[in-house]
Amino acid sequence: MSTRDALVEATADLLWERGYSATSPAMILARSGAGQGSMYHHFRGKADLARAAMQHAADEMTTGLETADDPSLPALERVRAFLGSLRDPLRGCRIGRLVQDAEVVDDDDLRGVADQYLHGLEQWVTDVLDAGRAAGELRPDADTAAAAAMVVAVVQGGFVLARARQDAAPQQAAVRGALAALDALAV
Repeated sequence: MSTRDALVEATADLLWERGYSATSPAMILARSGAGQGSMYHHFRGKADLARAAMQHAADEMTTGLETADDPSLPALERVRAFLGSLRDPLRGCRIGRLVQDAEVVDDDDLRGVADQYLHGLEQWVTDVLDAGRAAGELRPDADTAAAAAMVVAVVQGGFVLARARQDAAPQQAAVRGALAALDALAV
Protein backbone atom coordinates (compact mmCIF):
# COMPACT_ATOMS: atom_id res chain seq x y z
CA MET A 1 0.00 0.00 0.00
CA SER A 2 1.33 3.43 -0.90
CA THR A 3 1.94 6.09 1.75
CA ARG A 4 -0.91 8.14 0.30
CA ASP A 5 -3.29 5.18 0.52
CA ALA A 6 -2.17 4.42 4.08
CA LEU A 7 -2.89 8.02 5.06
CA VAL A 8 -6.35 7.90 3.46
CA GLU A 9 -7.23 4.55 5.09
CA ALA A 10 -5.99 5.65 8.52
CA THR A 11 -7.89 8.92 8.26
CA ALA A 12 -11.09 7.18 7.17
CA ASP A 13 -10.88 4.88 10.20
CA LEU A 14 -10.09 7.71 12.61
CA LEU A 15 -12.90 9.87 11.26
CA TRP A 16 -15.32 7.01 11.85
CA GLU A 17 -13.98 6.34 15.34
CA ARG A 18 -13.39 9.88 16.57
CA GLY A 19 -14.93 12.37 14.16
CA TYR A 20 -13.20 15.19 12.33
CA SER A 21 -12.53 17.65 15.16
CA ALA A 22 -11.12 14.96 17.46
CA THR A 23 -8.73 13.56 14.82
CA SER A 24 -5.31 15.18 14.76
CA PRO A 25 -2.59 14.97 12.13
CA ALA A 26 -0.37 13.26 14.74
CA MET A 27 -2.99 10.54 15.19
CA ILE A 28 -3.22 10.08 11.44
CA LEU A 29 0.55 9.74 11.09
CA ALA A 30 0.72 7.28 14.00
CA ARG A 31 -2.14 5.13 12.65
CA SER A 32 -0.84 5.15 9.06
CA GLY A 33 2.80 4.56 9.93
CA ALA A 34 3.70 7.43 7.61
CA GLY A 35 6.66 9.61 8.36
CA GLN A 36 6.58 13.21 9.50
CA GLY A 37 5.76 15.49 6.59
CA SER A 38 4.17 12.73 4.48
CA MET A 39 0.72 14.14 4.99
CA TYR A 40 1.74 17.52 3.60
CA HIS A 41 3.62 15.89 0.75
CA HIS A 42 0.40 14.24 -0.47
CA PHE A 43 -2.28 16.67 0.79
CA ARG A 44 -2.65 20.41 1.37
CA GLY A 45 -3.66 19.79 4.98
CA LYS A 46 -6.01 17.94 7.29
CA ALA A 47 -9.19 19.03 5.47
CA ASP A 48 -7.83 17.91 2.09
CA LEU A 49 -6.86 14.53 3.54
CA ALA A 50 -10.22 14.21 5.31
CA ARG A 51 -12.02 14.95 2.03
CA ALA A 52 -10.06 12.16 0.33
CA ALA A 53 -10.77 9.80 3.25
CA MET A 54 -14.48 10.63 3.23
CA GLN A 55 -14.62 10.08 -0.53
CA HIS A 56 -12.80 6.76 -0.09
CA ALA A 57 -15.32 5.65 2.55
CA ALA A 58 -18.26 6.82 0.43
CA ASP A 59 -16.89 4.97 -2.61
CA GLU A 60 -16.46 1.77 -0.59
CA MET A 61 -20.01 1.95 0.74
CA THR A 62 -21.43 2.73 -2.70
CA THR A 63 -19.51 -0.15 -4.28
CA GLY A 64 -20.71 -2.46 -1.51
CA LEU A 65 -24.29 -1.43 -2.18
CA GLU A 66 -23.95 -1.91 -5.94
CA THR A 67 -22.36 -5.35 -5.64
CA ALA A 68 -24.97 -6.53 -3.12
CA ASP A 69 -27.88 -5.24 -5.20
CA ASP A 70 -29.66 -7.83 -7.32
CA PRO A 71 -31.79 -6.19 -10.03
CA SER A 72 -33.60 -9.51 -10.64
CA LEU A 73 -35.30 -9.15 -7.24
CA PRO A 74 -38.50 -7.17 -6.72
CA ALA A 75 -37.93 -3.55 -5.68
CA LEU A 76 -39.06 -3.88 -2.07
CA GLU A 77 -36.83 -6.94 -1.59
CA ARG A 78 -33.86 -4.93 -2.89
CA VAL A 79 -34.53 -2.10 -0.44
CA ARG A 80 -35.18 -4.65 2.33
CA ALA A 81 -31.81 -6.27 1.54
CA PHE A 82 -30.11 -2.88 1.78
CA LEU A 83 -31.77 -2.15 5.12
CA GLY A 84 -30.87 -5.63 6.34
CA SER A 85 -27.23 -5.10 5.41
CA LEU A 86 -26.69 -2.24 7.87
CA ARG A 87 -23.88 -3.12 10.22
CA ASP A 88 -22.68 -1.98 13.60
CA PRO A 89 -25.33 0.60 14.53
CA LEU A 90 -23.33 1.69 17.57
CA ARG A 91 -20.51 2.96 15.35
CA GLY A 92 -22.86 4.93 13.12
CA CYS A 93 -22.59 5.72 9.45
CA ARG A 94 -19.06 6.42 8.26
CA ILE A 95 -20.29 9.51 6.44
CA GLY A 96 -23.54 10.52 8.11
CA ARG A 97 -22.06 10.92 11.55
CA LEU A 98 -19.45 13.37 10.25
CA VAL A 99 -22.07 15.99 9.34
CA GLN A 100 -22.78 16.35 13.04
CA ASP A 101 -19.39 18.05 13.32
CA ALA A 102 -19.51 21.84 12.87
CA GLU A 103 -16.10 21.89 11.16
CA VAL A 104 -17.37 19.47 8.52
CA VAL A 105 -20.61 21.38 7.98
CA ASP A 106 -18.72 24.68 7.68
CA ASP A 107 -16.37 23.29 5.01
CA ASP A 108 -18.08 23.16 1.61
CA ASP A 109 -15.75 20.43 0.32
CA LEU A 110 -16.21 18.12 3.33
CA ARG A 111 -19.95 18.71 3.55
CA GLY A 112 -20.13 18.23 -0.22
CA VAL A 113 -18.72 14.70 0.00
CA ALA A 114 -21.31 13.80 2.63
CA ASP A 115 -24.13 15.40 0.65
CA GLN A 116 -23.09 13.66 -2.55
CA TYR A 117 -22.99 10.26 -0.82
CA LEU A 118 -26.33 10.70 0.95
CA HIS A 119 -27.96 12.10 -2.19
CA GLY A 120 -26.58 9.18 -4.19
CA LEU A 121 -28.01 6.72 -1.69
CA GLU A 122 -31.38 8.47 -1.85
CA GLN A 123 -31.22 8.40 -5.66
CA TRP A 124 -30.45 4.66 -5.64
CA VAL A 125 -33.51 3.95 -3.48
CA THR A 126 -35.64 6.20 -5.72
CA ASP A 127 -34.41 4.40 -8.84
CA VAL A 128 -35.13 0.97 -7.31
CA LEU A 129 -38.62 2.06 -6.28
CA ASP A 130 -39.24 3.67 -9.69
CA ALA A 131 -38.32 0.36 -11.33
CA GLY A 132 -40.74 -1.40 -8.98
CA ARG A 133 -43.51 1.04 -9.84
CA ALA A 134 -42.82 0.59 -13.58
CA ALA A 135 -42.97 -3.20 -13.13
CA GLY A 136 -46.35 -2.92 -11.43
CA GLU A 137 -45.00 -3.94 -8.01
CA LEU A 138 -45.83 -0.58 -6.41
CA ARG A 139 -48.93 1.58 -6.53
CA PRO A 140 -48.93 3.95 -9.54
CA ASP A 141 -49.32 6.94 -7.19
CA ALA A 142 -46.36 5.93 -5.01
CA ASP A 143 -44.16 8.95 -4.22
CA THR A 144 -40.86 7.16 -4.69
CA ALA A 145 -38.68 10.22 -4.00
CA ALA A 146 -40.42 10.84 -0.67
CA ALA A 147 -40.15 7.16 0.22
CA ALA A 148 -36.44 7.19 -0.61
CA ALA A 149 -35.89 10.30 1.52
CA MET A 150 -37.68 8.50 4.37
CA VAL A 151 -35.48 5.41 4.00
CA VAL A 152 -32.25 7.44 4.15
CA ALA A 153 -33.58 9.51 7.07
CA VAL A 154 -34.55 6.33 8.93
CA VAL A 155 -31.12 4.81 8.38
CA GLN A 156 -29.29 7.92 9.58
CA GLY A 157 -31.71 8.55 12.44
CA GLY A 158 -31.50 4.92 13.47
CA PHE A 159 -27.73 5.22 13.77
CA VAL A 160 -28.14 8.33 15.94
CA LEU A 161 -30.68 6.64 18.23
CA ALA A 162 -28.55 3.52 18.56
CA ARG A 163 -25.46 5.53 19.45
CA ALA A 164 -27.35 7.75 21.90
CA ARG A 165 -28.79 4.75 23.72
CA GLN A 166 -25.79 2.47 23.16
CA ASP A 167 -28.23 -0.16 21.98
CA ALA A 168 -28.85 -1.49 18.47
CA ALA A 169 -32.59 -1.99 19.16
CA PRO A 170 -33.68 1.57 18.22
CA GLN A 171 -32.12 1.27 14.79
CA GLN A 172 -33.71 -2.12 14.27
CA ALA A 173 -37.10 -0.69 15.27
CA ALA A 174 -36.64 2.26 12.89
CA VAL A 175 -35.83 -0.14 10.04
CA ARG A 176 -38.95 -2.20 10.82
CA GLY A 177 -41.00 0.99 10.68
CA ALA A 178 -39.51 1.98 7.33
CA LEU A 179 -40.24 -1.47 5.93
CA ALA A 180 -43.85 -1.26 7.09
CA ALA A 181 -44.20 2.14 5.41
CA LEU A 182 -42.65 0.78 2.20
CA ASP A 183 -44.93 -2.26 2.25
CA ALA A 184 -47.89 0.14 2.12
CA LEU A 185 -46.68 1.19 -1.34
CA ALA A 186 -47.01 -2.35 -2.71
CA VAL A 187 -49.92 -3.23 -4.95
